[in-house]
Amino acid sequence: MKTPNLVDARKRTCSKVDIIRNFKIDESLKNIGKNKKYVVKTYGCQMNERDSENICAILEEMGFTKGLDIEDADLVLLNTCAIRENAHNKVFGMLGRLKHIKESRPLLIGLCGCMAQEEVVVSEIMSRHKYVDFVFGTHNIHELPNILKRVIDNNKQEIEVWSKEGDIVEDIPIKRESKFKAWVNIMYGCDKFCTYCIVPYTRGKQRSRLKEDIIKEVEELVKEGYKEVTLLGQNVNAYGKDIEGYNYNMANLLSDVAKTGIERIKFVTSHPWDFTDDMISVIRDNPNVLPYIHLPVQSGSNRILKLMGRKYTRESYLELVHKLKMNIPNICLTTDIIVGFPNETDEDFNDTLSIVKECEYDSAYTFIYSPRVGTPASKMEDNISLEIKEKRLQELNDLVNYYSRKSNEKLENKVVSVLLDSKSEKEGMLSGYTTTNKLVNVKADISLLGKIVNVKITSVKTWSLDGEIYE
Repeated sequence: MKTPNLVDARKRTCSKVDIIRNFKIDESLKNIGKNKKYVVKTYGCQMNERDSENICAILEEMGFTKGLDIEDADLVLLNTCAIRENAHNKVFGMLGRLKHIKESRPLLIGLCGCMAQEEVVVSEIMSRHKYVDFVFGTHNIHELPNILKRVIDNNKQEIEVWSKEGDIVEDIPIKRESKFKAWVNIMYGCDKFCTYCIVPYTRGKQRSRLKEDIIKEVEELVKEGYKEVTLLGQNVNAYGKDIEGYNYNMANLLSDVAKTGIERIKFVTSHPWDFTDDMISVIRDNPNVLPYIHLPVQSGSNRILKLMGRKYTRESYLELVHKLKMNIPNICLTTDIIVGFPNETDEDFNDTLSIVKECEYDSAYTFIYSPRVGTPASKMEDNISLEIKEKRLQELNDLVNYYSRKSNEKLENKVVSVLLDSKSEKEGMLSGYTTTNKLVNVKADISLLGKIVNVKITSVKTWSLDGEIYE
């Protein structure tokens, strides 16, 4: 390959969010991938998984076919996550592996997603990883066909990352990973700006899709036989707040999605600050809105919550949890928790342990704090040693696992409803999730894949359940 023509990241500003409809790939671009295979490797959250479904569909409309692994691919695209340092390390490790493959045969290498929105990453790609053919960000996935054409035509590195959030583009093709469960974006970006979080900088400020577009997408999924949708957003509870004069919120949307007849509705992720009483009522009154709430607490200490910019207190969080449990008796409550945030004392950490004991979470995603360049917290002194962070994480995980097991034990010998959505790793079994989002391995014939069935729980573990079909 010739020396890449390094171009500056494209900057785009917009005073308001426009909605672009009827996205189409130009006919002249539809044979670019003929007789070529692609692999998309996805890191991070459900939003990235959903983006990859769009990316795969775009590539297939351009003539590419999906490869089994990177060894036989003509194009490898890494859809990246910027939340944790570990995610960065994994991506650059994979880039090194791809470089070795490219030295022995032709290979197009691309990087997109949240890491692509970080200036420090783009600078490193341009200076030290010139074998990477193209980079694009979270705001211009729909530009992938044009970016690829320029890479192939010009034989030069292409960097096209919009530093400001783009428009909402409807009708981008999608290749869903499942035939039974679907992700449905209801919004993009986030306005909360928690001090440790890179998301507002990589995904932009909050932009809500219009209710008509969301409802239409769910109705089409119902027609196609889908059983479950998960409404996605960085802070779904704030849906609609970014649209001036839009008298329609998350409670309204949940209610209307419930009326489509889809059998199961989930939503992630919720910020405690925006969780309203109306939302609680809609969950309580609609059986197809599942009683599974992911409600990140991050810390049990008011002092640390203030440093994190979380905009709620321990007391207001617990008041919300109490309301949820009073109104939704069979609720499954999960959370996110960070240990070792700058200046976290033993007392602060003990406050976190005590809130776990009070809430008795069904499970939790727990993390050691790692600073992300560009966030306010990265300017704080990271003054908790790794040894202390790891010790606190282990103690926290032991407590979380205790309550996970305790929660699962309540289901032993009980009959629960399970959507069987995949083959289990266990021989002769299928796996799926209860209405409270608990993983169940079931002795069942393959003909039941994609069905919602009654299952009697026969064995309980900390992170999963075993069961058998209950006639």
